[in-house]
Amino acid sequence: QVQLVESGGGLVQPGESLRLSCAASGISTRVNAMAWYRQAPGKQRELVAAIVTYGMTNYADSVKGRFTISRDNAKNTVYLQMNSLKPEDTAVYYCNRATSPMYSWGKGTLVTVSS
Repeated sequence: QVQLVESGGGLVQPGESLRLSCAASGISTRVNAMAWYRQAPGKQRELVAAIVTYGMTNYADSVKGRFTISRDNAKNTVYLQMNSLKPEDTAVYYCNRATSPMYSWGKGTLVTVSS
């Protein structure tokens, strides 16, 4: 069964960094394009960053230059390095396939950026 387990979130101050991890089971990050999404209260879930099988990446304009998506296929894990965090980055972060159809959403990991 497919499982996507996000971790690494927490409470940080503006300007600080976090690294999120997505441990995938039942699927291969090597053969699936993967992505990070986030959903803030009262907002639609949005795509933050994506990585395709050969390594090409794409980012939302709001995070470009600050966030980096990567993967370790040996560990079947996808990462999101988040630098220079801003209060508007506060959201629950999820990982999933980069394109439809997506797998069932995991619980996500909460990132709160506040002074």
